[in-house]
Amino acid sequence: MAGSTAVITSATQLSPTKRFVLGLQHAAAMFGATVLVPIQTGLNPSVALLTAGLGTLLFHLVTKGKVPVFLGSSFAYIAAIQIVGQAEGLEYATGGIIAAGLVYLVLAGLICLFGVDRVKSFFPPIVAGPMIMVIGLTLAPVAVGMASSHWLVAIITLLVVVAVSVYARGFLKLLPIICGIFVGFAAAMAFGLVDWTQVMEASWVAVPPVMMPKFSLSAILTIAPLALVTMVEHIGDITTNGAVIGKDLIRDPGLHRTLMGDGLATALAGLLGGPANTTYSENTGVLAVTRNYDPGILRIAACVAIALAFIGKLGALLQSIPAPVMGGISIVLFGMITSIGIRQVVDARVDFTNGRNLVIAAVVLVLGIGGAVVPLPGGLQLSGMALAALAGVVLNKLLPEQITREAEAVLTGGDD
Repeated sequence: MAGSTAVITSATQLSPTKRFVLGLQHAAAMFGATVLVPIQTGLNPSVALLTAGLGTLLFHLVTKGKVPVFLGSSFAYIAAIQIVGQAEGLEYATGGIIAAGLVYLVLAGLICLFGVDRVKSFFPPIVAGPMIMVIGLTLAPVAVGMASSHWLVAIITLLVVVAVSVYARGFLKLLPIICGIFVGFAAAMAFGLVDWTQVMEASWVAVPPVMMPKFSLSAILTIAPLALVTMVEHIGDITTNGAVIGKDLIRDPGLHRTLMGDGLATALAGLLGGPANTTYSENTGVLAVTRNYDPGILRIAACVAIALAFIGKLGALLQSIPAPVMGGISIVLFGMITSIGIRQVVDARVDFTNGRNLVIAAVVLVLGIGGAVVPLPGGLQLSGMALAALAGVVLNKLLPEQITREAEAVLTGGDD
């Protein structure tokens, strides 16, 4: 433990060059997922990088610079953006994204009015722990899918990350992700997996093509309600982030501030033609791996993302990182998130001999990991993390704290 403390303490006193490298590591971790959303929806990837960086800086301003978070493109909005884009045009989809950001602001106001404790009572460790596990486990197929395109390269990348995390000393110990990317990229080059076409064709400087939003009631009704779903994911991510760094971020700077920051960042993204923003599990994973929790490093990453939006060749180079390299990295990052959820349950000494707790954890895990989908009016749907979290919250409130042995036997299927 003494060694861990030394790493964390020294990380806050690093030179500007070393801090920049750490920021670059966070930027590399978020890059693939952030540009994947615009690629799938038809929005521009450079604009997504620009709005992710600007949104992150805005988030840090609203949250007093206390939360080591990076905001990137939200996967939850992909289907809705595609629907509106095909029916009315992407300009109307970005208008809906602005409306979703405003919904966040309303939710932040309600939390500020009714208090944090009332909100936190809905997410005790028996609910929050499995929720955090779901965040990591639902991303697991993405990591495996990327790695399976060339397992040898993915394994080489993974082993480098693990080796640097466990055996490296000094500043190198803070750079497992970048080391993994460098070695993995070299291995991918040896196997002929790197396509240099985009890099050669890209210009050195390219201004991101921002797009002005348009508004329609149908687009707003399709996209804005998703904020109610992603709010639950936001709470899970902020809880995870706090568990990693050992601080109660729900209380300080406050959930109302983190929601407000996320909402303003999402509205800004829509205003410039980018996808909705959200807190990123990849960067929380980097925090867990490096044990460097300085929020300033995330602001450096935000500036890197903004720079990437304007430097065409550098952005193309990052886009050329082969899938198995990112797969090897993601196996570690997403696994870390799951492990943090397990740790939260263990630290809270949750009693799993209690059938009530078993049922809550079981339902959250199965609904979240299993991909359950519940259709809602207006073509919307509740699924994945949001559905799992809602089920956990409802069961936690409905099931009594103290239950009889007969009721426990019914819940668990036991006869004792």
